[in-house]
Amino acid sequence: MKILILGGFLGSGKTSVVIQLAKYIVGATSDNPTKIVIIENEIGEVSIDDKILRNSGYQVSNIFSGCVCCTMSGELVIGLHNIIRDFSPELIIMEATGVAYPQNIRETINQSMPDIDCVVTCVTDAKRWKRLIRPMEMLLKDQLDAADVILINKADMVDEDTFAEVEASIKTFNNEAAFFKICAAQEIDTKVFDVMLGNEYESVRT
Repeated sequence: MKILILGGFLGSGKTSVVIQLAKYIVGATSDNPTKIVIIENEIGEVSIDDKILRNSGYQVSNIFSGCVCCTMSGELVIGLHNIIRDFSPELIIMEATGVAYPQNIRETINQSMPDIDCVVTCVTDAKRWKRLIRPMEMLLKDQLDAADVILINKADMVDEDTFAEVEASIKTFNNEAAFFKICAAQEIDTKVFDVMLGNEYESVRT
């Protein structure tokens, strides 16, 4: 079984990516559908992203009140064990809160569930990157540091020169990940999803 951890700052487009990814997986295996569980982690009592996902026809498991990478790490492990026991999924997609550190989530899972394969994807916002980088530098750095895949979203909202600056800035934090330029409001190339899922990952990364 595999867990895909999707991180990125608030408003970067994570939910739009999750919806397209889930549709791709289900559509690609319509004869023998892959069992997917989507976990939402939002701080607060109401998750807007949860409503978006449910309106798209998906059942969503919610983890509220705190961030699973810190105060709720124990609850995360218990919740994952329960999900695996009750649903036997082949893939869990975990959309982390916008202030979470995906690497901490992966470490928590790996320590308690070493047989689980975790892949971290970080979604960044090309339109707001230059505005966010100074006040949020440490958070963005820690979100990007251990990402296996980095998606630079909203690429259609900036010109080529600005995009080149944004990409160069992001690569100062992590130059080892597989990078993709996307617009999640439009159709995402399925190659991106294959890499996020770990398929052909090494060939793309090298």
